[in-house]
Amino acid sequence: MSALPLEHQPESICILRLSALGDATHTLPVVRAIQQHWPDTALTWIIGKLERRLVDGLQNVEFIVFDKRGGWREVARLREALRGRHFDVLLHMQVAARANLLSRLVRAPVRLGWDQGRSRDFHTWFTTDQVAAVPFQHQVQGFLEFPRTLGIAVDSPRWDLPVSGEAEAWALEQLPADGPVLLISPCSSHALRNWRAEHYAAVADHAGRTLGMTVVLSGGPSQLERDTGQEIGSQMSAPCLNLIGKDTLEQSKALLQRASVVLTPDSGPAHIASALGTPVIGLYAATWSRRSGPYNSLDLCVDRYEEAARKYRGKEATELRWGHRIEESGVMDLIPLQDVTGRLDALAETLA
Repeated sequence: MSALPLEHQPESICILRLSALGDATHTLPVVRAIQQHWPDTALTWIIGKLERRLVDGLQNVEFIVFDKRGGWREVARLREALRGRHFDVLLHMQVAARANLLSRLVRAPVRLGWDQGRSRDFHTWFTTDQVAAVPFQHQVQGFLEFPRTLGIAVDSPRWDLPVSGEAEAWALEQLPADGPVLLISPCSSHALRNWRAEHYAAVADHAGRTLGMTVVLSGGPSQLERDTGQEIGSQMSAPCLNLIGKDTLEQSKALLQRASVVLTPDSGPAHIASALGTPVIGLYAATWSRRSGPYNSLDLCVDRYEEAARKYRGKEATELRWGHRIEESGVMDLIPLQDVTGRLDALAETLA
């Protein structure tokens, strides 16, 4: 018989969610819900190295960082960090094989994981309980099934993502004090989710010439992101501020917070910006915004996933496994330029 929902406040909860940035952002409302309902419960979060930087400043949480590039030495370090420790509950929130194996290092009588439909790599073998199976559920609400299963009534997510004062001051130096700002974060970690550089350049020129917006390019230091930023800039006729590879993750958060609107594919910055309250025009065809779109801006997304399902899979989107990716060459070309500029025009009117 399941031990859930809990009858009493637990003394300790361990959260296992290593990556990625978007999913770490989704985990934050889980933390907030637990902190609000059980303020005296000790929270420990086993988290990836980059993701730890995302939530820097989050109070009353113990972080155990796991560097995925560290190999067996890092596994040994995690084992040592957990040696002799016991938790009342493990929230096993990642279904990948590595996370499933690492979960065995966490001692807890209650091990709550994903339902069968959202599991893979024998995830349910590593849990004692599963969250409710809710069809066609957005990932943010899916993550909130974890506190709900524990017995915490939670509806709307709350992020309160910390941004340091130093980063905010840096962003103020980069961006104009007044006037609307379009921030383009052009790259996902999955290259086939990315829109063409010439399309970004066209939207950027429209924003600058027609809407009077300052255009900022933002992204990480990878060669793909640097090359994409240079290609966008070279095809623009209007000026832009290219900060790709020139900011830290904390400074990137501050830029996303300061922007008037963010344009990006399915990526970490989409979810970070949404968590910070910034409108996001999300570009979706390889994935479905109904599941993984920026939670507070789903109405702004330009989504062609259903068309992609018919074209590349010969099925309706609802016939595919929830979360199925259509990462095919050319899939993002299904997103029309005019639909994106139309979303931007409509949003710009509200910013005027």
